[in-house]
Amino acid sequence: MPTAPGQSKFQIDLRRHLRGQNISDNLIHLICEIAEASKYVINAVRTGDLGVAGTSNLYGEEQLALDVLSDRIMRKRLIHSGVVCNIASEEMDEIYQAQAQADGLYSVAYDPLDGSSLVDVNLAVGTIVSIYEGCDLLQPGRNQVCAMYILYGPRVSLVYTVGDGVHEFTMNNLMEFTLTRENIRMQPEGNIYAPGGLRNKYAPGVEKFIQHLEAKGCKLRYSGGFVPDINQVLMKGKGLFMYPALNGSPNGKLRVLFELNPMAFIIEHAGGSASNGQIPILDIVPESLDQRAPIYIGCKADVEQAMSFVNAG
Repeated sequence: MPTAPGQSKFQIDLRRHLRGQNISDNLIHLICEIAEASKYVINAVRTGDLGVAGTSNLYGEEQLALDVLSDRIMRKRLIHSGVVCNIASEEMDEIYQAQAQADGLYSVAYDPLDGSSLVDVNLAVGTIVSIYEGCDLLQPGRNQVCAMYILYGPRVSLVYTVGDGVHEFTMNNLMEFTLTRENIRMQPEGNIYAPGGLRNKYAPGVEKFIQHLEAKGCKLRYSGGFVPDINQVLMKGKGLFMYPALNGSPNGKLRVLFELNPMAFIIEHAGGSASNGQIPILDIVPESLDQRAPIYIGCKADVEQAMSFVNAG
């Protein structure tokens, strides 16, 4: 029997899908505003200036013009959404207060263009977003009410969870996000791995784990971009991404608030796991905006195996 018009899952748009998620109208509005902002970000990525903006963010990293523009696009949209009280961006050195009161409102932490240095060599980049109820951003990632990312690759895809399944939407030629995969699930174990950081700075336990993966025949798949690498693990439903503690950088490179929490929330709700080597990423209580942590994220069995090697030394 043919499917009635508008009933195919490939014709379900983001807003319609969100209405079936048992979440507040304000949260639906916020997620849709972020999706709308991503349309302007991808336009900037495709057509924007690849030069340097001449400024640095608070971590001393050189900001590309696209970083600054993407941040401005996202922040402006969040402020004018009317449902956000506090905003934290990887490109800002302090929390921006959009509204003073918190009742029924949300706080948002985001990385506007993760992997932006890859744009000039035409590799995939993305936006990462974490949403909390109220005005407190410095709380465990397990308290998120939504985590999402938008991947700007050969196709633009948006992945989100509000704690009830992980769902993928793809931007069509009308720049609308339509459902392509619902309730994505991870396998218990995988055969690909994406290791970040210089290998000669790995601790002995991490190096032994890599050798173990190589001996098992696991394939190395690392793009240098956190969003596409996590997306690969999630969409294939197998594998592991890691950015471990390094000699000289015991907390690794990636930030808890802007990168680790949202990705850990998504992967856990797809049946995977995420750890800093000691505790789940989502149980970390962040003490500052720039707090970093090592991460092992992906299939549950792979993460558990990593922990056994890392903690054995």
